[in-house]
Amino acid sequence: MDMSSPHPSLTPSRGNGQVVSAHDQIVRSLAQDILVGALAPGDKLPMEAELLERFGVSRTALREALKTLSAKGFLSVKTRVGTRVSNSVHWNFFDKEVLGWRVAAGMDAQFRRHLAEVRQSLEPTAARLAARHRTEADLEAMRQALDWMRREDRSAFEFARADLALHLAIGAASQNPMIRSVAGVIETALLEAFTLSPPTQAPDLHHETVQAHVRIVERIAEQDEEGAAQAMLAVIDAGYQRVEAERSPTR
Repeated sequence: MDMSSPHPSLTPSRGNGQVVSAHDQIVRSLAQDILVGALAPGDKLPMEAELLERFGVSRTALREALKTLSAKGFLSVKTRVGTRVSNSVHWNFFDKEVLGWRVAAGMDAQFRRHLAEVRQSLEPTAARLAARHRTEADLEAMRQALDWMRREDRSAFEFARADLALHLAIGAASQNPMIRSVAGVIETALLEAFTLSPPTQAPDLHHETVQAHVRIVERIAEQDEEGAAQAMLAVIDAGYQRVEAERSPTR
């Protein structure tokens, strides 16, 4: 395994002009090496001298980065054994950074399925609770997000931001802080991955997608708990099936 050259995703900025620190670059690069299997569970991390040469950073910056990866469950440090990659059961995919690294490393079919399964389990419950607890302020936030989605018929990224705003408003209306937090992490991942199959690619698809989200908000406004849950599930399933159809090898 050649670990001498920098990871392809290791860049000095986030694409928005913001400079990424040496610490963040090291953490992201090594985390992605682990997530894609270039460094497998049980593997010993390269020697410190090799990593210092690879990243061109100070010993202090490298050690702080390794501490961060250890804290996130990626690395295990033991005396006389050295630093090894931890078993994947210790990786927390509900950590916003970890999920972002995984998305950036590439969303294969298995990962997309896992993400869809989590959404199918969580977000209908969020919609059901939102129908039970929603306030007029909650409904106004949802309607504003819908208006934003209607306007964004060209930019996939902006449409994704509007979609995110709606799902987060529904999570907030659930009045369950745990659901709200996890939903935010999942939707953040979808925001990064939305270019896989954007509804903005065709006017009919854009309209259909917006209307599917309108049905969720309508059911929540009517306090139809089961209807809201089913409308949410329909949106998740349609999005997943659309992406998988786009990625089908027969296309």
